Amino acid sequence: MDTYGVGVIGYGFIGKVHTYAHQTMRYYYEPVPLRTRLVGVCTSRRATADAAKEHGGFDFATDDPAEILTREDIRIVHICTPNDSHARLVMEALRAGKAVYCDKPLCLSAAEAVEIVAALEHHPVPNQMTFHNRFVPATLRAQQLMASGALGRIFHYRAQYLHAGYIDPERPMSWRMDLERSGGGALYDLGSHVIDLMRWLAGEIRSVRAELPTLITSRPVAKGSAERRVVKVDDIALLSVRTDEAYGLIEASRLATGANDALRFEIHGENGALRFDSEEPSWLHHYDGRRPSGDLGGDVGYTKIECVQRYPAPASWPGPKFAPGWLRFHVACLHEFLSSIAEGRQAEPSLLEGARTQMVLQAALDSAAAGGNEVEVAQAGVALS
Repeated sequence: MDTYGVGVIGYGFIGKVHTYAHQTMRYYYEPVPLRTRLVGVCTSRRATADAAKEHGGFDFATDDPAEILTREDIRIVHICTPNDSHARLVMEALRAGKAVYCDKPLCLSAAEAVEIVAALEHHPVPNQMTFHNRFVPATLRAQQLMASGALGRIFHYRAQYLHAGYIDPERPMSWRMDLERSGGGALYDLGSHVIDLMRWLAGEIRSVRAELPTLITSRPVAKGSAERRVVKVDDIALLSVRTDEAYGLIEASRLATGANDALRFEIHGENGALRFDSEEPSWLHHYDGRRPSGDLGGDVGYTKIECVQRYPAPASWPGPKFAPGWLRFHVACLHEFLSSIAEGRQAEPSLLEGARTQMVLQAALDSAAAGGNEVEVAQAGVALS
């Protein structure tokens, strides 16, 4: 089996997660689809790069992304930087012929998304987005049921992604609250995940009405500082969406008091319904409306499907009976990417999928700027085929 050298650009929170997934792949999957070696890591400062090298077990460290992108012994590149550098680094990696594994969102705008899609046509390298919520056993089972037509015609859905980490008005500014660097607040940070998930489960989003309020309008420039800066990104994203056949409500919030990492959805169709809560990740609830009713209720009601950690082979550890966790979903996401390289097929979700999600984000921004008017996703920039 060939060994692929890996370069990670960005070693903050998510860069560590991507590195962990490589380090632990051999425990969860036997055999691994592809052997990898952590060759290089890049951060914005040499001191942090050197620390990342030691922490992650890389062969070398640099503060120049070009050193990652031009090395012949690096064949896979992870983009784990702040959002404003994603498009540039993805484009450079594509031109360099590297396999690209990009964290969300793909980029900042519809225009950048179209540019990336065009580049993919000229540089058809292996590529994937890190939308790890597709790789929860319960969401994988939900997608199976949706694809089988178990719910029949879909009427409507509701989906939420809720965090509470920005409630404190004294939480200082960071790149995630800088509009030029992040592209958006809760919409980009959390909304990108739930939009991708609902596109995958319930079909392409065709139009959006959005409100993107900022409720904490200024924050300290640094911890403990008296100087404050105006916040220009949304704290909450409220989207009303339409697919070809259904209506949906999507909510993303970083001010959801009492939430930890709560991704939830309910999907309602003519023959049944599904519901899921990431804070109870072992279970998918399925209502089959075709089951017979009768005295004392008959057989009607939600079935609690025991998804737990029942990944298909070659997943082998720790076993199907143990509750899954957030890092495990990232390992499964990376496993899809490595498997696609080994099998010579396109991974899903691809960068094209990331671009389609980006078009929905752009439509939400455009709608909010227009006072919540309905915006067709295909009009939020250049349409993607």
